[in-house]
Amino acid sequence: MKKGTLLYLGLSMVLFLFSGNVNAQTDKKAAEIKRLETALATAKKNVAKNERSLAVADSLFAKGTEQVNDSKAETKAIETERKTLDKQYATQKKALEKLAKSKDKAEVTKATSDIKALDLKYKADTKALDTRLKDVTKKSTTGSSNMSKGKSGKSTATNSLETARASLDAAQEKYDLATGVVKPEEEGNKKKK
Repeated sequence: MKKGTLLYLGLSMVLFLFSGNVNAQTDKKAAEIKRLETALATAKKNVAKNERSLAVADSLFAKGTEQVNDSKAETKAIETERKTLDKQYATQKKALEKLAKSKDKAEVTKATSDIKALDLKYKADTKALDTRLKDVTKKSTTGSSNMSKGKSGKSTATNSLETARASLDAAQEKYDLATGVVKPEEEGNKKKK
């Protein structure tokens, strides 16, 4: 009976150790799969982050282009207004200077005061146009800056996105290999061989 008990205990110990090894291997496999899932999730987050960066760079470039185009149109409008203002000023001043050379003193006094008022109005109008032009120039500079930031951001984001996608593909491949999942394309290739 002692031999039977010892044999039973010995076999039980071997089976117990063997099942412990199997469980340890299963635990290692599960931990490896969990680690690969985490790496896959991180790679997906990086791809999403880089796609957002690319979208921001594209919108920044588009906004800069819009600002530059708007400022060009406004600059042309201001230049047109300036030419019109200069022509009106010149014709009005010419007429008033002609009156200022008159022999009638009342007419000369009135023409002189009208010339001073015209000069003040012209200076105020040109100052307003200069202020608008300064604002438009600032807008154009901002637009150019946004365009260059968008270009460099797009370049950086594109490179980062390519790297992140490669990392995602590698992580997905490792995960698929560990879980035993085969892509449909690979199944088709195996059948053809």
